[in-house]
Formats: sequence, C-alpha cells, structure tokens
Amino acid sequence: MIGLWDTTGNEVVKALAAERRSAGGVASGMALTLIVVVDEKRVREAEAAATIAAAAHPCRLLVVVRSDINGERNRLDAEIVVGGRLGPCEAVVMRMSGRLALHAESVVMPLLVPDVPVVTWWHSEPPDEIATDFLGVVADRRITDTAQAADPVEALHRRATDYAPGDTDLAWTRITPWRTLVAGAFDTTAAEVTEATITAPPTDPTAALMSGWLRARLGISPTLRETTEFPRMRSVELRCANGDELELVREGGMATFRRTGQNERQLPLVRRPLGDELAEELRRLDADQIYSQSLEAMAGESGLDDRPAQRVHVWRDPIAAKRAEAQVGAHAGPGGSAG
Repeated sequence: MIGLWDTTGNEVVKALAAERRSAGGVASGMALTLIVVVDEKRVREAEAAATIAAAAHPCRLLVVVRSDINGERNRLDAEIVVGGRLGPCEAVVMRMSGRLALHAESVVMPLLVPDVPVVTWWHSEPPDEIATDFLGVVADRRITDTAQAADPVEALHRRATDYAPGDTDLAWTRITPWRTLVAGAFDTTAAEVTEATITAPPTDPTAALMSGWLRARLGISPTLRETTEFPRMRSVELRCANGDELELVREGGMATFRRTGQNERQLPLVRRPLGDELAEELRRLDADQIYSQSLEAMAGESGLDDRPAQRVHVWRDPIAAKRAEAQVGAHAGPGGSAG
C-alpha cells in the first residue's frame, strides 16, 4: 500500500504504475474500471462491497470521496492498494476537498483502464441528474441506489425522468430473487394472471419496481397494500383467470409459497450482502431493457429505451447556486417577499 498526502493527480498515476510493477501479475486481465462515489462515513462499507464484486470481476477500483467543497484550499489525499486488502484488483482511494472535489474527473480520467468498460456506482443519495456529474457521463453503466434517498419512491421517478440506456438501480437488483420465484411459479401452468397485490411499506422502492415489472410483463395494474409493520416488501399475491391463487410471503430468510390445490412450500429468499448485489450488476455491461421497461411502467414514462445512451455533461456549480439563493433571501427581507 502507498499513501500520498496532499498530492497531485500526476503523482497518483506514477505511484500506481510503480505499485503495479512491484506487484507483478497480481492485477492483470482487468475486465472493467469501477468508479465508486461515496461519502466519507460510508467508505469502509463501499470498500467491503467492492472487494466482493472485484473477486468475481477483476477491475481497477477508483473510490472518490468528496468533502468540504466549500473549502478554500484544494487537497487530494490518495491511498493505492494493488492485490492487497481490497482483493484481486488495483484500487485507488481518493479523498478530494475544495474546488477539486467538483472536478474529480481531472484526477480520475488518467486512471481509467484503456479499452475496457467503465461503471460508476453512487453509494450515496443518487444525483437528481446524472449528466451533472462527469463521473456518470464517462461511464458505460451507471448504478444508483434510491433506497438511500430521503424519498426512495420519488427518487425512482427521478431515475425514470433522467433515464438513459445503461442506467440501473440496486432496488431493481434486490428484487431478482422475488422475480425468480414468481416466474418459477408459472413453469407448470399457462394460466393468465388477472390481479396482483403487493404488501409493502409505501416508501419501499423494491415494491414500486415489482409493481412496474408485473405491469410490464403481465399487462395488469397491481394493487399496493400498504403496511408499516415490516421494513420492506412483505408479500406478492397473484390471482389467475382459472381461479387459482398464488402467494409468496417473506418469513425471515425464507419465503412461504402457497398455491391453490398444492401443499405449502418453503423457498429461499435471503437478503444478499451489498457486494453480491453489486457483483450481479457488473455481470452485464449493456443496457438492461427489462429494468427500463419496469421503470417505465412504474413511472408512467415512455420511450426510455429510445433515448441516447451517451449523456452530455451539464456543469452546475453548487456553490454559485447557494450564493444565488442567499442573495435572493437577502433581497426578500424578513417579510419573505422581494417586493
């Protein structure tokens, strides 16, 4: 491991090259570059998840920690690890402060592995518009996590409005086991589904996407039965045209499966570690059309797959925006009106 304090981007590139030479063939044959955007308080959690994902997908891991963007002094601290505590990958953890934090791409771009896909993962509240973050614009795949937003379901609607092919969200990844069990229930029948009910908290983004998936695949409008007794989606019930009823109910790490005329069964429905969820999304580096169709159905949008995959960077200075808001407030005066 190499630690560089109050350094420059050029020094980071040189140190990474030196560490690669000393590590020999430990980190060869990289499949992608994974950029992680994370808050300081979640760095260790993000590193643990990325380590699991890197075991399945050898990559160059670039962790970007932005802090104190209002600071007067630009500073870059970097930690370089090749084939060490972060698994079989080349990792650079970069802590940026001051105006440099708003231009992280100036440090990140020279570190991208040539001729391999780039994936950006925000382990924080997703940006309202990905185009305002150059680290998202440069990526072939973009992974958000609406569960970390103040209003997760509203954040999903923002993802639909802002969608471009190549986007995905970990709320979608978390319903893969649910979708697998529901689809498997129809291996032995061709009965048409006419109604569906999902029991979940009203703020659960996984339930919203499950509703969109059922709507997109079956052409029905699921009913959400709201509950506050459980922190996440509790059950999915389906009613068929032939009178059969199917129900999946989460019970800890298992799901109870009930179907008309059949014995009750227990099926695995384990909540996976964050690293396993991330690894699943890294398996595909093209656009996920099933996700986009489900998101489209959930949000009432249309034409998501027809949008351009490549975004154009939109520069917005958050510091200038705050100053403008402060000036408006000052001119408005204590009465709250600008006259």
